[in-house]
Amino acid sequence: MAKKPAKMDEAQETPPARRSCGTMQVHERLLRTVSGYREARDASENQALRAALYPMAGRSGCTKIPVVVHVVYKTAAQNISDAQIKSQIDVLNADFRKKNADVSSVPGPFSPLADDARITFELAKTSPSGGATTGITRTSTTVNGFSDDDAVKHASSGGADAWAADKYLNIWVCQLAGGLLGYAQFPGGPADTDGVVILHSAFGTTGTAAAPFNLGRTTTHEIGHWLNLRHIWGDDGTGCAGSDFVADTPNQGGPNYGTPAFPHVSCGNGPNGDMFMNYMDYVDDSAMVMFSAGQVTRMQATLDGLRSAIGSPVSCGAKLPVKELVKETPKDLPKDVIKDAPKDGVKDLPKDSPKDSPKDLPKDWPKDIGKDLPKDGVKDLPKDGIKDLPKDGIRDWPKELSKDGIKDLPKDGIKDWPKELSKDLAKDPGVDPGKILVNDLPPKSISDPPKSFMEPPVDFPWGGTPNVNPITGGGMPFVLATGVAAGGAQRPQQAQALAQQYLQLLSQYARLHAAGQLDAAGLAAWQELAAAYQRLMSGGS
Repeated sequence: MAKKPAKMDEAQETPPARRSCGTMQVHERLLRTVSGYREARDASENQALRAALYPMAGRSGCTKIPVVVHVVYKTAAQNISDAQIKSQIDVLNADFRKKNADVSSVPGPFSPLADDARITFELAKTSPSGGATTGITRTSTTVNGFSDDDAVKHASSGGADAWAADKYLNIWVCQLAGGLLGYAQFPGGPADTDGVVILHSAFGTTGTAAAPFNLGRTTTHEIGHWLNLRHIWGDDGTGCAGSDFVADTPNQGGPNYGTPAFPHVSCGNGPNGDMFMNYMDYVDDSAMVMFSAGQVTRMQATLDGLRSAIGSPVSCGAKLPVKELVKETPKDLPKDVIKDAPKDGVKDLPKDSPKDSPKDLPKDWPKDIGKDLPKDGVKDLPKDGIKDLPKDGIRDWPKELSKDGIKDLPKDGIKDWPKELSKDLAKDPGVDPGKILVNDLPPKSISDPPKSFMEPPVDFPWGGTPNVNPITGGGMPFVLATGVAAGGAQRPQQAQALAQQYLQLLSQYARLHAAGQLDAAGLAAWQELAAAYQRLMSGGS
């Protein structure tokens, strides 16, 4: 007897075997149909770029985000349990705090880049009306399977209405059609559709969760989008010209599926290849285990920008309850300790504290310490340490680095960089530095970047002063991701790695400018980044 065709409900209940995300389709639809969305996205990208250039300007500590899970179901199986929902919250709190046990599987070359996103999640305890809530809503529907058209986000189309997007992360869990695992809305979209949508069999780690998407990573992936992360390959198909706008994720040729073996090389990104174990690739749940430091910066920028209203600051460390702290306090503390404590704290410290420091410290301590340092380690350091640093700061530091190969940097730093480019401009006076084609990206090599990376079309809006931060107005010279102050010595191999990071950021600026998406602060930051790259590369290292 011939087998009857499966009913539509049964066919849709079959879990997908390959990851599929609808976020970019939603993004493109909103660009076409929602007024103001494009401008909001531009603002979000400018915020992210500034955060990448000035990471110390962002928030510290962790952010706790209240979550409401809207369960929209047609069958009993789709009406997932509270335990399944809790398992997903547990996964999010592990993944976004880098506390997932499988982060240890990150290959050695990428392990230093895996980072704590400093974000936690909890089911909402207070409803929009102010009453108590479990953070879970349940809605029966007649819809067989939803798509990425946002119908599940409205009661009028068989779904559930969103709670206030500036107070809650809305997660809809339902049956999705067409093999779709989930989708999200980038920051800047309409409030009534803001949040993420997840297939119920790809949600959490128990109940209906089905392999290979039974570890809760689909929700981690989609919330990454909600916090402004792009797919790691840059959504250019299988080409090598796309970008996720993150400097420390290697360029790769399209998504990875299943459980790839390390290394998987594409787009000439050997020897380490693709960062396929990143949450923003398309691999199975068991293979995605990390966010990179650059992605964390981007998510934190979103929490400082378009999503600044949501969540509350919390300590990243474990805290003992107040009662426990009281129990731990010694009972026999002298009463005079508290009574005699200085009222003004630091103000009441003895004025002559420096006089009471140990008298037997060597007066010429740098010289004494230098004698005991390894002979090969300090061979090229100035004999008198700090005394021999150049008086004018960054202007003269290239001379001090001549032994490391950086001989010909401009003496006046940023002021002189346009002159260094004059030869190239003379060869091609018709070049429009604001126009750049996708085919020009990424640069062929560190030593041969496209001209349009290096020719921001504006003068310094803060008067051409090289040592002024255009965002904060502070006096720190611009040194990107070096880990040392301006003027600090750089080994040639360190400069090479740093140059690659510069070029990736420069390419992002060029893309945004070509699309008319840089504001004045973004143009200023691009100008300064180009100058810093010129200073770094003029020595040929």
